[in-house]
Amino acid sequence: MALTVAGLAQRLGAEVIGGPEGLDRVITSVQPLAAAGAADVAFVTDPKHESAARKCAAAAIIVARPIDGVPAPQLIVASVNAALIATLEHFAPKLAPPVEGVDPSARIGVGVRLADGVSIGPYVVIGDHVEIGPGTVIANGCTIGEGSKIGADCRLDSFVTVYHRCTIGNHVIVQTHSAIGSMGFGYAYLDGRHQFVPHNGGVVIEDFVEIGANTCIDRAKFGNTIIGAGTKIDNLVQVAHNVVIGKGCLIAAQGGVAGSCRLGDGVVLAGQVGLADNIEIGAGTMVGAQSGVMSSVPGGQKLAWTPAVDMKEAIRIVAHLLRLPKLAQQLKRLTAKVEKLEAANHDQGRG
Repeated sequence: MALTVAGLAQRLGAEVIGGPEGLDRVITSVQPLAAAGAADVAFVTDPKHESAARKCAAAAIIVARPIDGVPAPQLIVASVNAALIATLEHFAPKLAPPVEGVDPSARIGVGVRLADGVSIGPYVVIGDHVEIGPGTVIANGCTIGEGSKIGADCRLDSFVTVYHRCTIGNHVIVQTHSAIGSMGFGYAYLDGRHQFVPHNGGVVIEDFVEIGANTCIDRAKFGNTIIGAGTKIDNLVQVAHNVVIGKGCLIAAQGGVAGSCRLGDGVVLAGQVGLADNIEIGAGTMVGAQSGVMSSVPGGQKLAWTPAVDMKEAIRIVAHLLRLPKLAQQLKRLTAKVEKLEAANHDQGRG
């Protein structure tokens, strides 16, 4: 739904800085500074982008403090991120809402309990004795295994699989093709071959967790693999058996958390981070992209590199590595000089 600059400012509770002639401009979308045009609103979340704001052609710009030299009206807000979320929600595409009830093509097992307002899409398969809370949407092609429980106001996108006896809390989002409760990677070498160790445990996904596409969360051998409330997991992440992830953690794409790891609250793993099995990452620790953590670390750390070290130390290591080609050339020249001096000394000794 289109809004004028004045209307958006009122919706956000923003103070407007700039010419009043711009308040009647109509906004139809949100765009980054470099792409924004006369019908767009842009935003500045970091002072380093202020120079780009001065060149921006947007109808208005959302900022935390006034920026000199910006031609567009500026909407001053306490939190740019909060204002951005509200603005994006307003301009989000208005898709058709899910249809309440069970699609005729779905297969529903014995003893299934569906609360009010549940939407079960085409070709969904729900096993026996599954419970699904009010307002939850199960999109087309999903499979929910026997005895699993899903709370209220959840959303499972197309082709999500929830295996047997898994528990999902309230307000959980699982994006397409993710698997919850698949068997863990556990084998014992017996009688000349790798024999699978049964995984009889489950998975517990707490409230307000969001899981990206093509992510796998394995069930425990015993007990539960646990994802704490408010944790957000990106696409293509592997969470192995018996892992316990705390509340409010962030795990970016292509990460891997090996078996029986324990992550404290608020841990952040950037893209392609790997954790060795049976280690503990303390609360609030942040691990930089493509790092490998091989042993337990206390809370509040900032780590990078493989094996992971303090981030400042990792920066020093990289700086030294970048100097290696130059140092190799210097070493080559010094070696040649030493060999020349040794040869000269040898000749003098013979004389």
